[in-house]
Amino acid sequence: MAQPGEDDALMHSVTHTAQAPVGRLHRLGRRCARRPWRVLGVWLLVLLAAVAADRCWGGMYEDNFSLPGTAAQTGADLLQEHGSDGVRGTPSQIVLHARSGRLDAHRTAVDAAVGELTAFPEVISASDPLATPGAVSADGATGIVTVRFTADPVGFDKSYVEQVDDAVQELRADGVEVEYGGPLGQLARPQPAGHLSEGIGLATAVVVLLVGFGSLAAAGFPLVTAMVGLLSGICLLGLLAAAFTFGTAAPTLATMMGLGVGIDYALFLVTRHRRLLRELDDPAEAAGRAVATSGRAVIVAAATVALALAGLYASGVGFIGTLGVAAGLTVAVSAVAALTLAPALLGLAGRRIDRWSVGRPVDEPDEPAEAPMGKQAEVLGPDGKLAGSGASGAEVSDGSADRDPWHRWARTVGRRPWLFLLLGALVLLLLAVPASSMRLGHVDAGANPADYTDRRAFDLVSEGFGPGTNGQFTVVAALDGDRTDSSGEIERLSSDLYDALSATPGVARVSTPVATADRALLTATVTPESGPEDEATSDLLRRLRDETLPDSLSGTGADGYVTGTTAAQLTFRDVMVDRLPVIVTVVVAAAFLLLLTVFRGPLVALKAALLNLLSIAAAYGVVVAVFQWGWGGSLLGVPDPVPIESYVPMMMFAIVFGLSMDYEVFLLSRIRESWLRTGDDRLSVAAGLAGTARVITCAALIMTSVFLAFLLSTNVVIKMLALGLGVSVVIDATIVRLVLVPAPMYLLGRANWWLPPWLDRVLPRLDPEGAVTRRSAPGTATRQPDTLTSTPGGRT
Repeated sequence: MAQPGEDDALMHSVTHTAQAPVGRLHRLGRRCARRPWRVLGVWLLVLLAAVAADRCWGGMYEDNFSLPGTAAQTGADLLQEHGSDGVRGTPSQIVLHARSGRLDAHRTAVDAAVGELTAFPEVISASDPLATPGAVSADGATGIVTVRFTADPVGFDKSYVEQVDDAVQELRADGVEVEYGGPLGQLARPQPAGHLSEGIGLATAVVVLLVGFGSLAAAGFPLVTAMVGLLSGICLLGLLAAAFTFGTAAPTLATMMGLGVGIDYALFLVTRHRRLLRELDDPAEAAGRAVATSGRAVIVAAATVALALAGLYASGVGFIGTLGVAAGLTVAVSAVAALTLAPALLGLAGRRIDRWSVGRPVDEPDEPAEAPMGKQAEVLGPDGKLAGSGASGAEVSDGSADRDPWHRWARTVGRRPWLFLLLGALVLLLLAVPASSMRLGHVDAGANPADYTDRRAFDLVSEGFGPGTNGQFTVVAALDGDRTDSSGEIERLSSDLYDALSATPGVARVSTPVATADRALLTATVTPESGPEDEATSDLLRRLRDETLPDSLSGTGADGYVTGTTAAQLTFRDVMVDRLPVIVTVVVAAAFLLLLTVFRGPLVALKAALLNLLSIAAAYGVVVAVFQWGWGGSLLGVPDPVPIESYVPMMMFAIVFGLSMDYEVFLLSRIRESWLRTGDDRLSVAAGLAGTARVITCAALIMTSVFLAFLLSTNVVIKMLALGLGVSVVIDATIVRLVLVPAPMYLLGRANWWLPPWLDRVLPRLDPEGAVTRRSAPGTATRQPDTLTSTPGGRT
């Protein structure tokens, strides 16, 4: 029944709707549909201009893990400022291995290669392994040439590897195996196989759309819209990369997100348009109403994803924030394309949209006039009062609900909502169990395919020098000039530091600390006993940083820092662990406020946030089980267990939370639209499930295929993200949408849309679905305005 005082407000709303103006989105969609060639021409110009600009001025992608204010970054900055050629620049390894005998038997070839490398303008220095202490293995077969570059080689052109190949050609001809490690090895990795993953995603999308909707236009229009939006977004990202630093994973992540949501957004609009064509004679008007209804849901969904991705900046780490910007950019461009290009294509097709079909064309089902569970829809009686509401309404059924499997499913859930709620939550909790043992770290080169040169260099170093050589630390002591102004004092401090480092548990060996030319620093190299991925190496870093250096340098006025690639990676991991709760709080709070404003129901918004947190935990669990526990990892090209890359949980959280809200918004929008029209809670849940079932299922299949296709990537981090995102979409489209959304809504009933009057006055007026129809009497209908007003109690 209506709340006291609610009937008058409802009557005022119904009376007011007769003069409701057409909203801006409605006009936008209708205008695009009536001027399709103009819209297509504008998008063509935008696409061509973006591609041309990207080719002329587009930038490169490179990882920048700098963490200002941390010990690792401070140490690196000091080395850059005071260090000699032997410690400045970006280091990379060239590993030499004599196939037979000892490496010193090839001295002439080694000297020639080192000389040629040193002459490169991008090289600061190249060490001679035969003249550098500790640079040759105990058996004399393996040596390490440390090359220091003026910039990170990852950003060099691929042709640079050919120059290095020419420099070491004499070594290879002399029977020495030469492999590249570090950044040079990353540059030398083979190019990915074209756009295979994107092709698989698109091919799957075509099949799913044709089978699901039977119309060539229904399949083609979302694909065209998504591709135009994706290409435009990627080119814009390339232009931004010329001015800002974006990680190497940025274009891949942007492609995954842009392609997935781009198809989804356009698909929702096309499906609603085809449904409206059965009621309206004017295709342009149908397109306008589709944009005014489903288009608003697209805006809310895109805004939710963008909010989640923008929340990554709360980490305070620029690398993570820019990855969020990259993904958010393609999401935003895809939404704009869906709202403008899709209605233009629909207007161009007119009523011939289903002229070419495969089987019988299908769109949204008709909403039944009666509730499927014995609840009659609300109508306004002759006295203007709401009648036939809730349990008091007579049960009327024409059998339409029985013929619809989604309404039958809704009836099943509605009969035992507590049982389905507990079972659904139990499944997600079981999937989330492995997440409790998540171990963050850096996936090193040892996890790469065996045909990668950096993997072979990693293995040669581990076999010849021990696993810790692949994860060495650089210790930097910043000296106090007033206390260590003589050579004798510096030598004494160097000796004390060497003894302290050597005595530290977990240290395999230490180089003698040496002073820089300006006597500002002492530097030493510490080799751990364990590999870079081992927890023991992380423990050693903390021990050196928090115990050994403060104790050994106490009273000297010197400050100690631990830096180097491994130290930076472990520090980055620790920062990610510390900042993840901040990200979770910011993203969840922002999404809650957005959903509260849109759906005007605190319980609905809270439920959506909690369910998404639960589904994210389940996705985390699957990723941990596959990659960290090794369950099926070999099937994905990762034969050995690896830690979870430090920034993957943070990225997954933002992306998965945003995508989960996508389906939540579309489903809740349809449920609320039905509730505003009928006032019947049970009918609305069933109508929402049935109205979105086919389109959300197809959209989920497409997005899952897009994500899982990236499992073909040779990058282990991309595999982690692909699996986590793909699993999350499956969870959201099945367990969450079919069980965990409807069950609590049945239990809450009218409380779903309860809103305190004071909060109603504070919140701005937004609505994702625009104008809806409320029955005012049997056989009649009244249109609601595009901007819905809320009344106390949450009714509008």
